[in-house]
Amino acid sequence: MRQRRVTALPVRGPKLADEAYDLILDQLITLKLPPGARITVDELARQFGISQTPIREALGRLKSDGLVTKTHLIGYRVTPQWTREQFQQLYEIRLLLEPAAARLAAAKISSQDAGSLERFVSDMEQAVSDEKRVNYGHFALHDSEFHDRIARASGNELIVDALSRLHAHMHIFRLYFHAWVTESAIAEHEAIVAAIVARNPDEAEHAMRSHIEESWNRLQKGF
Repeated sequence: MRQRRVTALPVRGPKLADEAYDLILDQLITLKLPPGARITVDELARQFGISQTPIREALGRLKSDGLVTKTHLIGYRVTPQWTREQFQQLYEIRLLLEPAAARLAAAKISSQDAGSLERFVSDMEQAVSDEKRVNYGHFALHDSEFHDRIARASGNELIVDALSRLHAHMHIFRLYFHAWVTESAIAEHEAIVAAIVARNPDEAEHAMRSHIEESWNRLQKGF
């Protein structure tokens, strides 16, 4: 998963469009650019200290991801908040991809990556236990990294790419409706990791499927 940075771009080079993509995406998932907001290319170029060309390239990618829209003679806007039906379709896709990713990860993960995943989840649990109620904004990127690590461990790059697009929509929704981390979600993460580390594909697939289903049940409270 590409690291997201929020500071102005320090250098120029062939990766400017990638850097601009990360910076704009950060503003989307932190709601600095909320659903429906107008996006001004000139303003972003001044803010990031770069030309309009990489900004337009980045916005084109975000449009392909479904995170921004473009209207002729009007320009770019952040995609409006998804409907319940759209999120239900998103979860249907997650139920197809993420249990499969967990199954593959359990079969393929290296000992080093398994240990790293265990430590990562332990750190997440500790961060949550330090506060009685942890705002999802403090947890979102770690949650995304958790799912992305499992996707990468599956060895299937198409799954990695597809899930990275879906997770951005999830974060925006949860931040917009002030969702909270729950102890149940943490326990579900631990069950998934335990199955992957034990190299039990059946249990890993089952644990991930249960997690996605419970996540959908929690998400529906926002509608």
